[in-house]
Amino acid sequence: MSADPEKLAEGSLISHLLELRDRLLRSMIAIGIAFVPAVYYSNDIFTFVASPLLAKLPPGSNLIATGVMSPFTTPFKLSFFVALLAAMPYVIYQLWAFVAPGLYRHEKRFATPLLLSAIVLFYVGVGFAYTFVFPVMFQFFAATTPKGVAMMTDINQYLDFVLTMFFCFGVAFEVPVAVVLLVVMGVVPIEKLKQHRGYVLIGIFILAALLTPPDAISQCSLAIPMYLLYEGGILMARLLSRGRSAHPEEPDPGKAGDG
Repeated sequence: MSADPEKLAEGSLISHLLELRDRLLRSMIAIGIAFVPAVYYSNDIFTFVASPLLAKLPPGSNLIATGVMSPFTTPFKLSFFVALLAAMPYVIYQLWAFVAPGLYRHEKRFATPLLLSAIVLFYVGVGFAYTFVFPVMFQFFAATTPKGVAMMTDINQYLDFVLTMFFCFGVAFEVPVAVVLLVVMGVVPIEKLKQHRGYVLIGIFILAALLTPPDAISQCSLAIPMYLLYEGGILMARLLSRGRSAHPEEPDPGKAGDG
């Protein structure tokens, strides 16, 4: 007597939900472990994050805290994001381990380097913003401060601004991954990406103008790397397409047998 298909489906769903719960719990534990040292060194971390602005402030100027609890809550909030950023590779690994069993073999071979590239590019985008963009941007802001105006930035507003810029640059540096996905999934052919370079360049500058402060230096600091990454994405998609055509994909026998 064969088992009831509905009971099998229900049991499979419950097992998947239990696995998802376990992996989410592991991710939260990893974030918590990274959060402990981040909180302990929260003031030092905030000083490090604020150093690009502090270096450009006029002599005698400092950051200020307008809220009573801001000197505590602002570094504390930064500690959480630092812990999340530090634990992100492990969190993404848990997500990948949950999704991977349902993929074909050739999908795994394709997704693994793409996922690793996305993680690395996000970190590179954050590092690029901190190392190259912030010093130039804050120098511009300090130089354009009107006479008679003291440049004293609230620490909470500064942190919100910095986190937004980190996120924007991190996501912007995912352009090669997006280009490769569009080509491999057959959404846009490589020839179209090459033909519409001019439109893409205009769109990138418009996007950079929306994401960055209203000055040409900041906009170019985001737009130029984005376009170079776009060209790099086209190159990677071309190489990947050649590799796929040279080695035809074969479905995973184990997964094919599931149907």
